[in-house]
Amino acid sequence: MSELAKPRQEGDFPHWETLYQTEPVEKMPWYTTAADQDLQRVIESHALRSGHFLDVGTGPGTQAAWLAAQGLKVTATDLSPAAVAAAAAYAQSQGVTVTTLVDDILHSGLTGPFDAVLDRGCFHVLPPESRATYVQTIYRLLQEQGLLLLKCFSLQESTIKGPYRFSPETLHPLFADHCRTLQQWESHYEGSLPQPPKALFTLLQSRKGA
Repeated sequence: MSELAKPRQEGDFPHWETLYQTEPVEKMPWYTTAADQDLQRVIESHALRSGHFLDVGTGPGTQAAWLAAQGLKVTATDLSPAAVAAAAAYAQSQGVTVTTLVDDILHSGLTGPFDAVLDRGCFHVLPPESRATYVQTIYRLLQEQGLLLLKCFSLQESTIKGPYRFSPETLHPLFADHCRTLQQWESHYEGSLPQPPKALFTLLQSRKGA
């Protein structure tokens, strides 16, 4: 079954500002204070100890704070002001410096360039007609041969509701003109759910400067 075979409507997704204003971040399905296993794997395998990271759709900001703790310069953005406030408070509680900004990646005011972009759950909630805008924006923001660390729901995830699902075959054509795939593997989302959702993790590199 293709990822478009499961119907998605805007109503399937929460209003992000309302969610972050009314729900404790600790109870959100994607919340974890631990470093995402796939993010940690890339940081270690590529020895990324310097440079400027963008964490797009940062939510509660736990991954941005972890990146900052590794010595990286980090900008964390979200379209929800309440989420950005939570991310700023979390970074302060951890004693790290993270630049937090309200920004919509589909109408971004960011200029970059960034050495790497982390997306742990933004892309897979975007409507299909907005995906090209997302890809073009990420390409604009990345420096030459910059990295995109993209984590999204896998087609192997069988739950009915939630984000769009992707397989390597459906994801690759969306990025191929702007990025090349360096690595890809099946994974899962750490968080507050008893059964972690299945994920597809992809490490891409901008074709800019190639």
